[in-house]
Amino acid sequence: MTRADLEARYRELVLHELPRRARAGRWVVTNDHCFGRIVLDHAVGGRWYDVLDRRRSPAFAQLSDEHLAAAVALAERVLAEGDPLLRELDAQSLTWRGKPLKR
Repeated sequence: MTRADLEARYRELVLHELPRRARAGRWVVTNDHCFGRIVLDHAVGGRWYDVLDRRRSPAFAQLSDEHLAAAVALAERVLAEGDPLLRELDAQSLTWRGKPLKR
């Protein structure tokens, strides 16, 4: 995939496919910005805004090609595996932020 293909797929997954599937399946996370947080955090291995400039939007455009490919692969995996995987990823993302876990 080219960089443009990866960026387009990231957008489609995070903004549309994951939220749609999450709402239909009553997943723990349903908002696109939450999917973005989770995927970006795991792509960089911590709070994305500690690595990327939160003032430059969109954040995913700042990822290296390798990290962007990993983000897309993870989002595809969440789409395939659903809520159980999402709960694990969300819990780690919230832990990195020092926030309480969702029930």
